[in-house]
Formats: sequence, structure tokens, C-alpha cells
Amino acid sequence: MGVTRLLDVAETERGRVLRALRTAAEASGALTGLVEPTLPGSRNGGDIVVHLRFSDQNAWTAGYFDDVLSDPAITHVNGATYEGTPMRRGTGSVYRTLLLRVPPDVSAEDVSAFEQDLAMMPRYVPTIQAWQLSRVNQAMGTTEWTHVFEQEFTDVEGLMGPYLMHPIHWSVVDRWFDPETTDVIVRDRVCHSFCDMWAPVF
Repeated sequence: MGVTRLLDVAETERGRVLRALRTAAEASGALTGLVEPTLPGSRNGGDIVVHLRFSDQNAWTAGYFDDVLSDPAITHVNGATYEGTPMRRGTGSVYRTLLLRVPPDVSAEDVSAFEQDLAMMPRYVPTIQAWQLSRVNQAMGTTEWTHVFEQEFTDVEGLMGPYLMHPIHWSVVDRWFDPETTDVIVRDRVCHSFCDMWAPVF
């Protein structure tokens, strides 16, 4: 099970909050954990990324983070808990997560087609080293997120260039997000956040 939190933090307090989050992550019993500042270029991605993986729902105890997240220096939190099946072909150095919401009135057929388009992207983008597309169990923050799409990239250039600029992105996937197309289903703001990673997160 995955847990992701994207935190907006007062600039002068980010170092202190980062240390507190890392302490909480180490105490959480997570199988893998990532607590890092976001990198430039994130959109609605917060100042700090927290990503944890647990064996199952019972292993995740939010209480480890409740005290830290109640810190007044944290001004906003977007996040989700979710389950999925990760895929891997190599090792990356950048973790990226996308939180998004598909409205409940979208047909099951359109949701399935949307998910298939997202899931096929690693086939065309070799800089994606690992990935997971998940439906959200529990959301928090700006909106009721329905999906989390995560990747490990070779590096920042592999995310900002071959991924975001790839024809499969702007000719196939973007139609689900573009309000000028009839296929648009993602109308709310998304959270696109990425950070350095030092070990696999999946």
C-alpha cells in the first residue's frame, strides 16, 4: 500500500519540518520511504514530498504523522493512500507523482480508456524506470483525488524532456486533460510533484 503526502511549508521552517518528517518515516515501519524537498518545475506539488510503502492497510498508522502534520508551519497538505502493482525495468534517480481527480459522472468505459492510455506510456518513454497507476482509497487536500500515477525517472531531464515532450504525451494522453477537447475528463487542478530519490520507492 502506498501513502503520499505533498506538503506546503513555510520557507523558514522547511529544514526543521523535513527532519521531523524523516524521523516519523523511520518510526512508521514502512517498507520503503522517501522524504525530500520538491524540485523546481513541480506544479501544485508542495515543498516536501513524503512517499511511504507498507505491506498492507493494517501496517499504515497515520498517528506517526499526525503530530508532524499538525505543525503550524505546514500550511497545506495534498495526499492519498492507495494500492497498486508496481512495474520495474531499471533504477532511477527522480521520483515523480501525479495526483488527479476523475469526476464520478465519467463513464466506466472512459475511465478504463484513460487508465489504459496512462499505463501504456512507459512502453514509449524509456526514461521511465519504474511506475504504478493506482486508484485512491483515501484522499486529502484540495480535491477528492481518484488516481495516483507514479514513476521513477532516470533523471530530471528524462522527466522534463522525453516524458513531457513525447508525442504519446501530447497527442494521446493530454486529450484527457485539455479543456479544448471533447475527451477531457480531468477538469480539476492536478498535483505534479517530483524530487530526488536515493533508493527505489516501489
